[in-house]
Amino acid sequence: MSLTTPGGNNLAQLIDHTKLNPDMNSKDLSLLCQQAKEHHFFSVCVPPFLVSEAHSLLKDSAVKVCTVIGFPLGYSKTETKALETKLALKDGADEFDMVINNIAVKNKDFESVENDIRSVVEAAKKRTVKVILEISLLTDDEIVKCCEIAVQAGAHFVKTSTGFSSAGASVAAVALMRKTVGENFGVKASGGIRNHSQAEAMVSAGANRLGCSSGIEIISKTQNSDSSGSY
Repeated sequence: MSLTTPGGNNLAQLIDHTKLNPDMNSKDLSLLCQQAKEHHFFSVCVPPFLVSEAHSLLKDSAVKVCTVIGFPLGYSKTETKALETKLALKDGADEFDMVINNIAVKNKDFESVENDIRSVVEAAKKRTVKVILEISLLTDDEIVKCCEIAVQAGAHFVKTSTGFSSAGASVAAVALMRKTVGENFGVKASGGIRNHSQAEAMVSAGANRLGCSSGIEIISKTQNSDSSGSY
């Protein structure tokens, strides 16, 4: 049975089925892609090194390939992020989750923040770009400012977190992000979402995409207490 959100959406179709563990292998990737096809998740999110393999595994399905850029710390040079995006695009990536440069944010160098995002947007050639804010490192005012910049730079989503920092998504942050970007821009909740009730809370707060490694548990309404490899 397909579980639906309070707004009537198929919850599985909001999920980027994610595995970014540094010790994952081809067997892990094959299982991830098979699960995504079987449960009709929106995409798989995988490391750039595995994009080409994921693209091959999913070529006969509707599941998209998402990858990460400047991950997980975000302070790579802008030129590096742009090149990483171009290479992933060549390998078959459909969507790109880039980590914002929080050093520039903290220095209030918002011109550099915007240029960084815009460079990835341009390199992605109209494919979907999601900007990861890493909300655990930011004040509410900084979250608002970063959301505004992401919109101005031509991105398509703002995203709560990498899942590799001190905290993940929160309902309050998702609501703030949705309020800031408006209804026609994407908000992705990611980090620590492990069960159906948490997922529904994020959607109710304004998320229209979910990044998680517990997608099967979420759509099965079962809680996975194992936090390893969360995203």
